Amino acid sequence: MSFDLGVWYPQKRIGNEQARELYVRLCDSDTSGVVPHPAIDAFYAELTAKHPEIDTIPEERINDHGYCPWSCKLDRSPGHVIMSCLWSKATYIHQLVQDLARKHGLAVYDPQSDVVIYPDGSTGTRASRGAPWVLGSFALLFAAIFVYSGQIAPSGAPLVFYVLAGLCGLMAVACFRQALRGTARDGRKSR
Repeated sequence: MSFDLGVWYPQKRIGNEQARELYVRLCDSDTSGVVPHPAIDAFYAELTAKHPEIDTIPEERINDHGYCPWSCKLDRSPGHVIMSCLWSKATYIHQLVQDLARKHGLAVYDPQSDVVIYPDGSTGTRASRGAPWVLGSFALLFAAIFVYSGQIAPSGAPLVFYVLAGLCGLMAVACFRQALRGTARDGRKSR
C-alpha cells in the first residue's frame, strides 16, 4: 500500500469533491481537466533532484528509501504530477510536496484525506452558508450584553463595555455583509 498525492496548476478554485473527481480522471490518464504549466516542470525537476524517480536509481540504492521514497514511477503530464510513496515516508513526503507546491503555485490533492490544498494554504472546503449569519447573530447578542453590562456597571467602567459593544456591532455588520454577498453570489450562479 502506498501514500498518494496529486499536484496540478490551479487554473480555478475547485472544491474537494471536484478535486477528487479530477484526481480520479488523472489516475485514468484523462488530463483534460488540467492545463499545461511551466510550474509543473519546475516542481517535478526540484522534486526529482531531491528524490529521483524509482526507475532511475542505481541498483545499489534500491532499498535506500531516504534516497528514493517512491513506490512506483511518478505519473506526469505537462499539467500534473501524481506521486506514490511508501507509507513509512508519508509524513515527510506530504510536507515536502506541500512546500514545493506552495513555492511553485500549485494545488495539492491528498486522496487519503480527500482535501485539496491551494498555494495560499486554504482548502477546497467552504464554510457553511449559514455560518456568517450565526456569527453575526452572536456578535449582536454580545453587543447587547455589553451594553446592558455598561448600564449596570459602577461609574467609570461603562466606557469599556460600550467600546466592546461597538466592536461586536462592527463584527456583526461584517458578518451580515459577507452573508449577503454569498447569497447574492449564489443567486447569480443559479441563473
